[in-house]
Amino acid sequence: MELVLQAPNISLEQPKRKTASFSLHILRIDNVQRTDRSYQQDNINFSAVTVKEAITMAQESDGSIEAILLHPDNINGDLIALREIARKKAIPIILHTAVFEPSAKNIAFSVSADDYHYGAINSAFLKRTEFIKKVKSYKNLRGNKPYVAQSLDMVPQIKLWSLKRAFDILVSATALLFLLPICIVMALIIKFESKGPIFYISKRAGTGYKIFNFYKFRSMRSGSEAELQKLAHLNQYNGKNASKSVFFKIKDDPRITPFGQFIRTTSLDEIPQLLNVLLGDMSLVGNRPLPLYEAEKLTKDQIAWRFLAPAGITGLWQITKRGKDNMSEDERIALDMEYAMKNSFWLDMKILFSTLPALLQKEKV
Repeated sequence: MELVLQAPNISLEQPKRKTASFSLHILRIDNVQRTDRSYQQDNINFSAVTVKEAITMAQESDGSIEAILLHPDNINGDLIALREIARKKAIPIILHTAVFEPSAKNIAFSVSADDYHYGAINSAFLKRTEFIKKVKSYKNLRGNKPYVAQSLDMVPQIKLWSLKRAFDILVSATALLFLLPICIVMALIIKFESKGPIFYISKRAGTGYKIFNFYKFRSMRSGSEAELQKLAHLNQYNGKNASKSVFFKIKDDPRITPFGQFIRTTSLDEIPQLLNVLLGDMSLVGNRPLPLYEAEKLTKDQIAWRFLAPAGITGLWQITKRGKDNMSEDERIALDMEYAMKNSFWLDMKILFSTLPALLQKEKV
C-alpha cells in the first residue's frame, strides 16, 4: 500500500521537552545499544528497543502501544515472531525512514509491514495508526470467515462528516427531477438499439460489505457477463499476476453497443445510481461498489480499509485514474483507502467539482 504523507519540519529524532503525562507509547526498533533509549515528544512516549524487547513488550501490552516503527536497517529473523504478536495484539508495524526512500515500499511489502511512513510522527500519522489498529482488531474477530458474509456490527467504523446523508438526498432527488426527460430519451434509444432490458441491474458489495442491487443504463449487449472468462486475457489490471487480478476492466470492450459507448464515455449510464443514493445504498462521493466476483478476491488487509468508506458514484479514483490505461490495483486501492481516512465536506466538494471534466473519458475503458 502506498499512503505517504509529507513530512513537516519536526523530525522523529528531534524530541521536545518532556511533559507530565503520556497517553501513547510508540516502540522504535533499534538494535544498537544506546544510553538514552527513551524520550518524550508532545504526549507520546518513544522507546528504542531491540526486536526481542519489542516482542516481550508487545506480549505484555494492554493496548497502550500505538505502533512499532521499523527501519530497513534493523530487519532481522526475529521480525517474524514480532509480526505474529503484533497481529494478535492489533499493533501496527510501520516501516519508517527519516526521508523518502524509493525502495521502502517494496521492503515494507516484503516484510509484511502494515504501512510505510517517512518523516515526522504527527497527528495524521496517529490517525492512520488508529485506523490500522481497528482493521487488525476486526480481522482478529473475523478469523477465516468469508468477508461478504460478516455481520455489519463487526465492521469497524470511520467518522463521516455531518449532514453527508442529508446532502446526498437533496442533491440526488433534485438531479433526478431535472434529468428525467434525458433519461426517457436514453431509455427509448437503448430499447430500440438492441434486445434486452433498459437497465443493467447487478449485485454489488458496498459499505461494510452490504450487498445491494446496483442500477445503470445498459451499455452492453445482453448476456455480456457470461463472456467474462473468455475475455479475461484483455483485463487491463492483469499485469504480471493475471490469475490474481481483483478488478476487471477492458479497453475497447467488444461487448459494448454503439450507443452504450457514448453513454459510458459521457458517464450518462451512471444516472440511475442516483436512485441508489436515495435508497441509502450509496453516497454521491465514496468508493465504487464492487461486483461480487471482484469483492470475493479481495482477501488481503486492503478489504477492510476500502469497504469502510461509503459506496459512491464518484470518488478519488474517478478523478485521478479513471479512463487512463496505466492504472494499477495498488493505486486504486490506495486511493480508496485514502478517501476512507480523509473524507470531509471539503474533500467531497473537491471531488464533485473535479468529476465533471473526468466524465469525458479519453480512453474506452
